[in-house]
Amino acid sequence: MSGPTHDWSSPVDEAHLGEVRARAAELAPSGTLHLVLEVLAYAAEEATARGGGHARVTLHDDGSVTVADDGRGTQTETRDGRPVRKPVMATRDLRFFAAEAPPVLPDGAPRRGASVAAALCTRLVHVNRRAEGSWSQLYEHGVPSDELVPVEPDGSTGTTVRLWPQPGLAPVGDPAPLRGLWPDLEVEVVDERR
Repeated sequence: MSGPTHDWSSPVDEAHLGEVRARAAELAPSGTLHLVLEVLAYAAEEATARGGGHARVTLHDDGSVTVADDGRGTQTETRDGRPVRKPVMATRDLRFFAAEAPPVLPDGAPRRGASVAAALCTRLVHVNRRAEGSWSQLYEHGVPSDELVPVEPDGSTGTTVRLWPQPGLAPVGDPAPLRGLWPDLEVEVVDERR
């Protein structure tokens, strides 16, 4: 099955993830900031469709970054009695990755999709809370390292992504520019760095 954004036929596109890693300087020229913007762009799309939304970006002392939004959560289907999440982290975004003129993110670089963030992180944890259930999954260099793990529902919906950028990517400097980037998405920034 293919949706408007990703091909669901395979949960991982190793060749695509390898291409992202080989083109890291080109695809994430602002380093960790660009990875955060790639994730926030999905929250901004949903916020526009819903008439508003909220996201929190937390800059952790260990160099990782968490992006959490209050959307519907990443699309998930049940197949053969098992949950299957849209493969946003491990496959190309069909709208943007190979587009000649993709939208430009606030750092001035083209939007290519969340797989850029996943491929350029040593670890990434994707927590998905939907009305019909909640799951978590760990990725290493963009590749899922385990199955979807059920998470206790807490009454909320949305997506939370924690990123541990690969060595060599510039950290987020001044976090102030993360606020006010999209008209329909309110972005709160929590800076826990010392």
